[in-house]
Amino acid sequence: DLSSSMLAQDFQPDRLSVSKEVAQRFVDKRRYDRLGLAVFAGESYTRCPLTTDHEVLKNFMQQLGVGKLDDGTAIGMGLSAAINRLKSSESKSKIIIVLTDGVNNSGYIDPLTAAQIAKEFNIKIYAVGVGSMGEALTPVTRRGDGQYVFAMSRVEIDEKLMTEVSEMTGGKYFRATDELALQKIYDEIDKLEKTEIEVTRFTRYTEVFHLFAAAGLLLLILQFLIRNFVIKAWID
Repeated sequence: DLSSSMLAQDFQPDRLSVSKEVAQRFVDKRRYDRLGLAVFAGESYTRCPLTTDHEVLKNFMQQLGVGKLDDGTAIGMGLSAAINRLKSSESKSKIIIVLTDGVNNSGYIDPLTAAQIAKEFNIKIYAVGVGSMGEALTPVTRRGDGQYVFAMSRVEIDEKLMTEVSEMTGGKYFRATDELALQKIYDEIDKLEKTEIEVTRFTRYTEVFHLFAAAGLLLLILQFLIRNFVIKAWID
């Protein structure tokens, strides 16, 4: 979720920064997974297609920022972008982790419709609501120079909808009110989504005995020369 409310400061320094850091740590744990990144605000798009190059993925994550998309919260659109990347995958486990701090108020695809599509493609959705309880210092408007104006605003997350979306696909909804809670959520998802895989390792052997044989032969020749010429000449 890249809506402006992700700059709210109930997480330090803000929700988006903490969410990116925790997500990158999650990526580090999933060594053999193909992972991708879809982003949304008032609209959505795929920021990184499925890849096993996790360094590239983390670089894309690090570059994420608020203000590049029309503002709003199009959860259904974000889900659809992710589903389009996963639907043709033949993996045994296909999951979407959708992280948001608001209420669906944009886009032309309803989140429940997107969840139904995900279910048909055997895609499991884990939904994470990010935000403290009560009020938080949140962007409420934007000045002409692009700077956000902050004020205390009520934290609103449609937990009922996100619970329906996740449970419809066999997933689960979580609420993160601080960084520690968010880290524990990702740790739980990591444990829930373990799949056995076969890893083929190739070992290449290189014979280097000839180096030691040559060194030994050189020492024998040197010993012969010293014994028969140097020492003999010295004795004579």
